[in-house]
Amino acid sequence: MTITEASQKFDISQDTLRYYERIGLIPHVHRNKSGIRDYTEEDCNWVEFIKCMRDAGLPIEVLLEYVELFQQGDETIPARKELFIEQRRQLLKKMEDMQKTLERLNYKIASYEGAVVDAEKTLKRSED
Repeated sequence: MTITEASQKFDISQDTLRYYERIGLIPHVHRNKSGIRDYTEEDCNWVEFIKCMRDAGLPIEVLLEYVELFQQGDETIPARKELFIEQRRQLLKKMEDMQKTLERLNYKIASYEGAVVDAEKTLKRSED
């Protein structure tokens, strides 16, 4: 799969894919004989994983640490697990904070809707 195809498939810019490869988030993207990137299924799995984690808000630094640990082998499984446990804790906290913000926004919207209804009632009375 070319970089253009991977970019379209995962809805990530080609520049972002190149950047992820350059910093080591996508390890060792395969290239054809002409040196053009040729994304294998394994490469695509890395892209999909990184995109999912970035969309959830995981920092690049954490993902770089994960990739480094992954490449060191199975002896790093406990460290990788701990890394994800901590990221899950942080994500749950963010979700809780977002829920509170959503509730506050809903309250404010309802308040404005109530003010509009009250204003319309006042206008209607003055027209009568």
